[in-house]
Amino acid sequence: MKLMDTFCLQEDIQKIAASLVDVADKLSGKHIVITGGMGFLGRYFTKVIEYLNAGSLDKKCHVTCIDNYITAGDFGKNYNSSNLNFMEKDVSQPISFSEKVDYIIHAAGIASPYYYRMYPLETLDVAVVGTRNMLEVAREHSSRLLFMSSSEIYGDPDKKYIPTPESYNGNVSSLGARACYDESKRLGETLCQIYNTKYNTHTNIVRPFNVFGPGMQEKDYRVLPNFASRIKARQPLKIYGNGSQTRTFCYISDAVNGFLRALILGQPGEPYNIGNATPELSMVELAEKIKKSISQDISVDIVEYPDSYPADEPQRRCPDLTKSKIQLGYEPEISIDEGLSRFFRWAMDVYDGKG
Repeated sequence: MKLMDTFCLQEDIQKIAASLVDVADKLSGKHIVITGGMGFLGRYFTKVIEYLNAGSLDKKCHVTCIDNYITAGDFGKNYNSSNLNFMEKDVSQPISFSEKVDYIIHAAGIASPYYYRMYPLETLDVAVVGTRNMLEVAREHSSRLLFMSSSEIYGDPDKKYIPTPESYNGNVSSLGARACYDESKRLGETLCQIYNTKYNTHTNIVRPFNVFGPGMQEKDYRVLPNFASRIKARQPLKIYGNGSQTRTFCYISDAVNGFLRALILGQPGEPYNIGNATPELSMVELAEKIKKSISQDISVDIVEYPDSYPADEPQRRCPDLTKSKIQLGYEPEISIDEGLSRFFRWAMDVYDGKG
Protein backbone atom coordinates (compact mmCIF):
# COMPACT_ATOMS: atom_id res chain seq x y z
CA MET A 1 0.00 0.00 0.00
CA LYS A 2 1.49 3.32 -1.09
CA LEU A 3 0.48 6.27 1.07
CA MET A 4 0.80 9.72 -0.48
CA ASP A 5 0.37 11.06 3.05
CA THR A 6 -1.88 10.13 5.98
CA PHE A 7 -5.14 10.42 4.10
CA CYS A 8 -5.04 8.84 0.67
CA LEU A 9 -3.55 6.07 -1.42
CA GLN A 10 -1.34 6.92 -4.39
CA GLU A 11 -3.10 4.40 -6.61
CA ASP A 12 -6.47 6.03 -5.88
CA ILE A 13 -5.27 9.47 -6.98
CA GLN A 14 -3.73 7.94 -10.10
CA LYS A 15 -6.96 6.08 -10.87
CA ILE A 16 -9.07 9.22 -10.54
CA ALA A 17 -6.72 11.15 -12.81
CA ALA A 18 -6.77 8.35 -15.39
CA SER A 19 -10.58 8.25 -15.34
CA LEU A 20 -10.67 11.98 -16.20
CA VAL A 21 -8.41 11.71 -19.26
CA ASP A 22 -11.24 12.69 -21.61
CA VAL A 23 -12.20 15.86 -19.71
CA ALA A 24 -9.16 16.99 -17.68
CA ASP A 25 -8.05 19.48 -20.34
CA LYS A 26 -11.07 21.63 -19.38
CA LEU A 27 -9.21 22.44 -16.13
CA SER A 28 -6.03 23.61 -17.84
CA GLY A 29 -5.07 27.12 -16.72
CA LYS A 30 -8.28 27.53 -14.70
CA HIS A 31 -8.85 28.84 -11.18
CA ILE A 32 -10.91 26.53 -8.97
CA VAL A 33 -12.27 27.54 -5.57
CA ILE A 34 -12.93 24.60 -3.25
CA THR A 35 -14.86 25.25 -0.04
CA GLY A 36 -14.46 22.68 2.68
CA GLY A 37 -11.10 22.03 1.09
CA MET A 38 -9.60 20.31 4.12
CA GLY A 39 -12.51 17.91 4.51
CA PHE A 40 -12.63 14.30 3.31
CA LEU A 41 -13.74 15.17 -0.23
CA GLY A 42 -11.95 18.52 -0.46
CA ARG A 43 -8.55 16.97 0.13
CA TYR A 44 -9.13 14.51 -2.70
CA PHE A 45 -10.07 17.31 -5.08
CA THR A 46 -6.85 19.17 -4.28
CA LYS A 47 -4.70 16.05 -4.55
CA VAL A 48 -6.16 15.08 -7.91
CA ILE A 49 -5.60 18.57 -9.30
CA GLU A 50 -2.06 18.57 -7.94
CA TYR A 51 -1.46 15.26 -9.73
CA LEU A 52 -2.93 16.59 -12.99
CA ASN A 53 -0.79 19.73 -12.68
CA ALA A 54 2.32 17.57 -12.39
CA GLY A 55 1.56 15.61 -15.53
CA SER A 56 -1.28 16.06 -17.98
CA LEU A 57 -2.36 19.72 -17.94
CA ASP A 58 -0.79 22.10 -20.48
CA LYS A 59 -1.26 25.00 -18.08
CA LYS A 60 -1.36 24.50 -14.35
CA CYS A 61 -4.70 24.77 -12.60
CA HIS A 62 -4.71 27.12 -9.60
CA VAL A 63 -6.71 26.17 -6.51
CA THR A 64 -8.02 28.36 -3.73
CA CYS A 65 -8.89 26.12 -0.81
CA ILE A 66 -11.20 27.44 1.92
CA ASP A 67 -11.95 25.84 5.30
CA ASN A 68 -12.66 26.92 8.87
CA TYR A 69 -11.63 23.55 10.37
CA ILE A 70 -14.85 23.11 12.36
CA THR A 71 -14.78 19.36 11.62
CA ALA A 72 -11.65 18.95 9.48
CA GLY A 73 -9.50 17.87 12.43
CA ASP A 74 -5.73 17.83 12.18
CA PHE A 75 -5.46 15.98 8.87
CA GLY A 76 -5.27 19.12 6.77
CA LYS A 77 -3.39 21.56 8.96
CA ASN A 78 0.04 20.77 7.59
CA TYR A 79 -1.14 20.19 4.04
CA ASN A 80 0.81 22.06 1.38
CA SER A 81 0.59 21.92 -2.38
CA SER A 82 1.99 23.87 -5.28
CA ASN A 83 -0.47 26.14 -7.07
CA LEU A 84 -2.68 26.15 -3.99
CA ASN A 85 -3.71 29.15 -1.94
CA PHE A 86 -5.29 28.36 1.42
CA MET A 87 -7.81 30.62 3.19
CA GLU A 88 -8.91 29.82 6.74
CA LYS A 89 -12.40 31.24 6.58
CA ASP A 90 -16.06 30.47 7.27
CA VAL A 91 -17.88 30.71 3.92
CA SER A 92 -21.03 31.70 5.80
CA GLN A 93 -19.33 35.09 6.00
CA PRO A 94 -19.10 37.39 2.93
CA ILE A 95 -16.29 36.51 0.57
CA SER A 96 -14.82 37.94 -2.64
CA PHE A 97 -11.97 37.23 -5.07
CA SER A 98 -9.90 39.65 -7.10
CA GLU A 99 -8.67 36.90 -9.45
CA LYS A 100 -11.07 35.42 -12.02
CA VAL A 101 -12.83 32.30 -10.71
CA ASP A 102 -13.65 29.65 -13.33
CA TYR A 103 -15.01 26.80 -11.23
CA ILE A 104 -16.40 26.53 -7.69
CA ILE A 105 -16.79 23.27 -5.79
CA HIS A 106 -18.93 24.08 -2.77
CA ALA A 107 -18.02 21.09 -0.60
CA ALA A 108 -18.13 22.86 2.77
CA GLY A 109 -20.62 21.20 5.06
CA ILE A 110 -21.13 19.13 8.19
CA ALA A 111 -22.08 15.68 6.93
CA SER A 112 -21.63 13.37 9.91
CA PRO A 113 -24.85 12.98 11.96
CA TYR A 114 -22.79 13.12 15.14
CA TYR A 115 -21.41 16.55 14.22
CA TYR A 116 -24.54 18.09 12.78
CA ARG A 117 -26.31 17.18 16.00
CA MET A 118 -23.52 19.04 17.77
CA TYR A 119 -23.52 22.01 15.36
CA PRO A 120 -27.09 22.34 14.00
CA LEU A 121 -26.99 26.10 13.31
CA GLU A 122 -23.56 25.94 11.70
CA THR A 123 -24.86 23.06 9.55
CA LEU A 124 -27.75 25.24 8.39
CA ASP A 125 -25.57 28.29 7.81
CA VAL A 126 -22.96 26.64 5.60
CA ALA A 127 -25.56 24.93 3.40
CA VAL A 128 -27.77 28.01 3.05
CA VAL A 129 -25.84 31.24 3.73
CA GLY A 130 -22.57 29.72 2.54
CA THR A 131 -24.20 28.49 -0.65
CA ARG A 132 -25.75 31.91 -1.29
CA ASN A 133 -22.35 33.56 -0.78
CA MET A 134 -20.64 31.19 -3.23
CA LEU A 135 -23.45 31.61 -5.76
CA GLU A 136 -22.85 35.36 -5.62
CA VAL A 137 -19.18 34.70 -6.43
CA ALA A 138 -20.24 32.45 -9.31
CA ARG A 139 -22.65 35.10 -10.56
CA GLU A 140 -19.98 37.83 -10.44
CA HIS A 141 -17.31 35.75 -12.18
CA SER A 142 -19.56 33.71 -14.53
CA SER A 143 -18.19 30.59 -12.85
CA ARG A 144 -19.54 27.06 -12.99
CA LEU A 145 -20.62 26.04 -9.47
CA LEU A 146 -20.95 22.49 -8.18
CA PHE A 147 -23.02 22.15 -5.01
CA MET A 148 -22.21 19.08 -2.93
CA SER A 149 -25.67 18.13 -1.73
CA SER A 150 -26.60 14.76 -0.24
CA SER A 151 -28.68 11.65 -0.83
CA GLU A 152 -30.26 12.64 2.50
CA ILE A 153 -32.47 15.09 0.57
CA TYR A 154 -34.55 12.07 -0.48
CA GLY A 155 -35.29 11.25 3.16
CA ASP A 156 -36.81 7.79 3.60
CA PRO A 157 -37.96 6.96 0.04
CA ASP A 158 -41.15 5.12 -0.79
CA LYS A 159 -40.16 1.60 -1.88
CA LYS A 160 -41.61 2.38 -5.33
CA TYR A 161 -38.68 4.79 -5.78
CA ILE A 162 -35.85 2.38 -5.03
CA PRO A 163 -33.49 2.78 -6.88
CA THR A 164 -34.09 6.50 -6.39
CA PRO A 165 -33.98 8.79 -9.45
CA GLU A 166 -33.13 12.50 -9.33
CA SER A 167 -36.77 13.28 -10.13
CA TYR A 168 -37.98 11.89 -6.78
CA ASN A 169 -39.12 14.79 -4.59
CA GLY A 170 -38.18 13.22 -1.27
CA ASN A 171 -39.86 12.22 1.97
CA VAL A 172 -38.24 14.43 4.59
CA SER A 173 -39.35 15.72 7.98
CA SER A 174 -38.75 19.42 8.60
CA LEU A 175 -38.81 18.75 12.36
CA GLY A 176 -36.85 15.50 12.53
CA ALA A 177 -33.53 14.92 14.24
CA ARG A 178 -31.76 15.17 10.87
CA ALA A 179 -33.67 18.21 9.62
CA CYS A 180 -30.86 20.73 10.09
CA TYR A 181 -28.84 18.78 7.52
CA ASP A 182 -31.56 17.41 5.23
CA GLU A 183 -33.58 20.60 4.91
CA SER A 184 -30.58 22.89 4.58
CA LYS A 185 -29.24 20.78 1.71
CA ARG A 186 -32.66 20.93 0.07
CA LEU A 187 -32.72 24.71 0.42
CA GLY A 188 -29.17 24.91 -0.93
CA GLU A 189 -30.38 23.05 -4.01
CA THR A 190 -33.28 25.53 -4.35
CA LEU A 191 -30.81 28.43 -4.24
CA CYS A 192 -28.79 26.82 -7.03
CA GLN A 193 -31.90 26.45 -9.14
CA ILE A 194 -32.92 30.08 -8.54
CA TYR A 195 -29.49 31.40 -9.55
CA ASN A 196 -29.50 29.19 -12.62
CA THR A 197 -32.91 30.38 -13.83
CA LYS A 198 -32.83 34.01 -12.63
CA TYR A 199 -29.18 34.92 -13.34
CA ASN A 200 -28.17 32.21 -15.84
CA THR A 201 -25.47 31.03 -13.42
CA HIS A 202 -24.23 27.59 -14.42
CA THR A 203 -25.00 25.43 -11.39
CA ASN A 204 -24.93 21.68 -10.89
CA ILE A 205 -25.89 19.59 -7.90
CA VAL A 206 -24.45 16.22 -6.92
CA ARG A 207 -26.11 13.90 -4.43
CA PRO A 208 -23.49 11.50 -3.03
CA PHE A 209 -24.59 8.09 -1.80
CA ASN A 210 -22.45 6.86 1.11
CA VAL A 211 -18.98 7.65 -0.14
CA PHE A 212 -16.14 6.05 1.81
CA GLY A 213 -12.42 5.51 1.62
CA PRO A 214 -9.03 6.43 3.05
CA GLY A 215 -9.08 9.89 4.61
CA MET A 216 -12.22 9.50 6.67
CA GLN A 217 -11.38 10.65 10.18
CA GLU A 218 -11.51 8.06 12.91
CA LYS A 219 -13.79 10.37 14.88
CA ASP A 220 -16.14 10.87 11.93
CA TYR A 221 -18.63 8.51 13.66
CA ARG A 222 -20.21 7.29 10.44
CA VAL A 223 -20.54 3.55 10.01
CA LEU A 224 -17.28 2.54 8.30
CA PRO A 225 -14.85 4.70 10.34
CA ASN A 226 -16.78 3.63 13.44
CA PHE A 227 -16.42 -0.05 12.53
CA ALA A 228 -12.73 0.35 11.64
CA SER A 229 -11.94 2.07 14.93
CA ARG A 230 -13.65 -0.65 16.94
CA ILE A 231 -11.90 -3.40 14.97
CA LYS A 232 -8.55 -1.70 15.63
CA ALA A 233 -9.44 -1.61 19.33
CA ARG A 234 -10.57 -5.27 19.18
CA GLN A 235 -14.07 -4.36 20.29
CA PRO A 236 -17.44 -5.63 18.97
CA LEU A 237 -19.04 -3.65 16.18
CA LYS A 238 -22.11 -1.68 17.24
CA ILE A 239 -25.05 -1.64 14.86
CA TYR A 240 -27.82 0.80 15.69
CA GLY A 241 -31.51 -0.07 15.58
CA ASN A 242 -32.20 -3.57 14.31
CA GLY A 243 -29.52 -3.66 11.61
CA SER A 244 -31.97 -4.08 8.73
CA GLN A 245 -31.44 -0.56 7.30
CA THR A 246 -29.73 -0.79 3.91
CA ARG A 247 -27.21 1.28 1.98
CA THR A 248 -25.13 1.10 -1.14
CA PHE A 249 -21.53 2.26 -0.76
CA CYS A 250 -19.30 4.10 -3.22
CA TYR A 251 -15.52 4.02 -3.02
CA ILE A 252 -13.83 7.41 -3.04
CA SER A 253 -12.03 7.09 -6.40
CA ASP A 254 -15.29 6.39 -8.22
CA ALA A 255 -17.08 9.19 -6.37
CA VAL A 256 -14.47 11.89 -7.08
CA ASN A 257 -14.46 10.90 -10.75
CA GLY A 258 -18.24 11.41 -10.78
CA PHE A 259 -18.10 14.73 -8.94
CA LEU A 260 -15.48 16.22 -11.26
CA ARG A 261 -17.33 14.97 -14.33
CA ALA A 262 -20.44 16.75 -13.05
CA LEU A 263 -18.41 19.94 -12.54
CA ILE A 264 -17.01 19.83 -16.09
CA LEU A 265 -19.80 18.16 -18.08
CA GLY A 266 -22.98 18.80 -16.12
CA GLN A 267 -25.94 20.30 -17.96
CA PRO A 268 -26.92 23.73 -16.53
CA GLY A 269 -29.14 23.47 -13.47
CA GLU A 270 -29.17 19.67 -13.33
CA PRO A 271 -28.79 17.41 -10.27
CA TYR A 272 -26.89 14.11 -10.45
CA ASN A 273 -26.80 11.05 -8.23
CA ILE A 274 -23.23 9.86 -7.65
CA GLY A 275 -22.70 6.54 -5.94
CA ASN A 276 -22.98 2.83 -6.54
CA ALA A 277 -26.25 1.10 -7.40
CA THR A 278 -25.23 -2.33 -6.10
CA PRO A 279 -25.01 -4.16 -3.81
CA GLU A 280 -27.66 -2.83 -1.41
CA LEU A 281 -26.53 -4.14 1.97
CA SER A 282 -28.09 -4.17 5.41
CA MET A 283 -25.77 -3.14 8.23
CA VAL A 284 -25.63 -6.76 9.37
CA GLU A 285 -24.65 -7.82 5.85
CA LEU A 286 -22.05 -5.05 5.75
CA ALA A 287 -20.46 -6.40 8.93
CA GLU A 288 -20.26 -9.84 7.30
CA LYS A 289 -18.61 -8.32 4.22
CA ILE A 290 -16.03 -6.63 6.43
CA LYS A 291 -15.32 -9.85 8.30
CA LYS A 292 -14.50 -11.58 5.00
CA SER A 293 -12.52 -8.59 3.73
CA ILE A 294 -10.15 -8.43 6.67
CA SER A 295 -10.09 -12.21 7.34
CA GLN A 296 -10.64 -11.55 11.01
CA ASP A 297 -13.28 -12.87 13.38
CA ILE A 298 -15.35 -9.94 14.67
CA SER A 299 -18.44 -9.86 16.84
CA VAL A 300 -21.49 -7.64 16.40
CA ASP A 301 -23.78 -6.04 18.98
CA ILE A 302 -27.21 -4.73 17.97
CA VAL A 303 -27.82 -1.68 20.16
CA GLU A 304 -30.24 1.21 20.63
CA TYR A 305 -29.40 4.52 18.96
CA PRO A 306 -27.23 6.64 21.27
CA ASP A 307 -28.39 10.16 22.13
CA SER A 308 -25.58 11.59 19.99
CA TYR A 309 -26.85 9.90 16.81
CA PRO A 310 -30.25 10.67 15.22
CA ALA A 311 -32.55 7.66 15.16
CA ASP A 312 -34.76 8.69 12.24
CA GLU A 313 -32.39 7.47 9.53
CA PRO A 314 -33.71 6.32 6.14
CA GLN A 315 -34.36 2.59 6.00
CA ARG A 316 -33.10 2.29 2.42
CA ARG A 317 -30.75 4.31 0.24
CA CYS A 318 -29.93 3.20 -3.29
CA PRO A 319 -29.38 5.47 -6.34
CA ASP A 320 -30.64 5.29 -9.87
CA LEU A 321 -27.53 6.24 -11.87
CA THR A 322 -29.09 6.31 -15.34
CA LYS A 323 -28.87 10.08 -15.71
CA SER A 324 -25.23 10.28 -14.54
CA LYS A 325 -24.29 7.48 -16.91
CA ILE A 326 -25.92 9.09 -19.94
CA GLN A 327 -25.00 12.74 -19.36
CA LEU A 328 -21.65 12.40 -17.57
CA GLY A 329 -20.31 9.05 -18.71
CA TYR A 330 -20.16 8.02 -15.06
CA GLU A 331 -19.52 4.33 -14.38
CA PRO A 332 -18.37 3.21 -10.91
CA GLU A 333 -15.71 0.50 -11.16
CA ILE A 334 -14.54 -0.40 -7.66
CA SER A 335 -16.49 -3.29 -6.13
CA ILE A 336 -17.61 -3.15 -2.51
CA ASP A 337 -15.15 -5.95 -1.67
CA GLU A 338 -12.19 -4.14 -3.21
CA GLY A 339 -13.23 -0.82 -1.65
CA LEU A 340 -13.56 -2.31 1.81
CA SER A 341 -10.19 -4.03 1.44
CA ARG A 342 -8.49 -0.77 0.47
CA PHE A 343 -10.19 1.24 3.23
CA PHE A 344 -9.48 -1.23 6.03
CA ARG A 345 -5.84 -1.74 5.02
CA TRP A 346 -5.42 2.03 5.26
CA ALA A 347 -7.44 2.43 8.47
CA MET A 348 -5.56 -0.32 10.29
CA ASP A 349 -2.33 1.59 9.57
CA VAL A 350 -3.64 5.05 10.49
CA TYR A 351 -6.32 4.69 13.18
CA ASP A 352 -5.33 4.31 16.81
CA GLY A 353 -8.45 2.50 18.01
CA LYS A 354 -9.50 5.35 20.29
CA GLY A 355 -12.21 6.85 18.07
